[in-house]
Amino acid sequence: MRQRTHKKEVSTSAQTTAQVQRKHENESRWMKSCLFALFVILLLAPFTLIMSRELFQHLVYKHRIKVPFFVDLNQPVDFSLNHTINMYLTSEEGISLGVWHTVPESHWREAQGKDLAWYQSTLSDGNPVFIYLHGNTGTRAATHRVGVAKVLSALGYHVLVPDYRGFGDSSGEPTEVGLTTDALHVYNWAKERSGSSLVVFWGHSLGTGVSTNTAVKLVEQGIVLDGVILEGTFNMRNEKLPFHVFSWYYWKFPGWGYFFPEPWAENKVVFPTEENVKKMKSPLLFLHAEDDSVVLIHSAQQLYNIAVSAQNAERVKFVTFEGSLGYLHNGLYKDPRLPDIIKKFVLTL
Repeated sequence: MRQRTHKKEVSTSAQTTAQVQRKHENESRWMKSCLFALFVILLLAPFTLIMSRELFQHLVYKHRIKVPFFVDLNQPVDFSLNHTINMYLTSEEGISLGVWHTVPESHWREAQGKDLAWYQSTLSDGNPVFIYLHGNTGTRAATHRVGVAKVLSALGYHVLVPDYRGFGDSSGEPTEVGLTTDALHVYNWAKERSGSSLVVFWGHSLGTGVSTNTAVKLVEQGIVLDGVILEGTFNMRNEKLPFHVFSWYYWKFPGWGYFFPEPWAENKVVFPTEENVKKMKSPLLFLHAEDDSVVLIHSAQQLYNIAVSAQNAERVKFVTFEGSLGYLHNGLYKDPRLPDIIKKFVLTL
């Protein structure tokens, strides 16, 4: 009996030792796998960061979303703009911008069948020229953008609606510097052909940042825009940009940025609207819906107060639209009061 018990104890001890060995082996394999995975991440992260530049651009500008879908931007008549021509302007080498030019509604009959030369010649007819700088996502054919063009045309104004680089059928990729360059080119192009006519910027959402950037660029050249409308404007100090999923990499591994520059560094989005309105000398009109859920109204209110301090309450106006109207971020063009608001603003210029 004692001999059998001893053999049983030896067998149990051997099994325990084998289990412990297997456990250590499993832990060792798991540790090696983790170390290998970490090595792969550290090796590939810089290259992934470099490749993610386009993703970052899309998160900010959403220019790849070509809404409305399946439309021919060469045919503005498809959007009931039957006194509009499509054209392309070269803002810099390799960058072609798709632009719509809508003449005053009173000229719609005369505009039928006319070529680009005729449309360009009308810019000097004495009627104000509006350059509409739209927000992110989509193209110049978006419903609310067409709606603004129709409102302005009905008031007797010319309307130029460009798609920035990378948007719509315009070539290139969007950056803040690039968008500002595009807007500046459209302004110079229009000014060369409009004579003494007023030229006014209407920026919406992202376009408000582009508008104020461009206005400051012109001030630096000794040029003051005749007027600027900021619809749904944002203050970058209060707005959060999309968080980059690999930014931790640069926090944890200082020095890597020297060899692998941050992919968002080249396309850093600033749009210093708060600083811009301090420098601008143009009359300003802020338009904002109380129920705007994309850019809260207090952001625009802060910018208005700063602009008033920089100029005065006579040159800077703020018009709000009740939240019960349901205009949100894109619907102000529907308001029946809007034509009178715009007309009154233009008369003060």
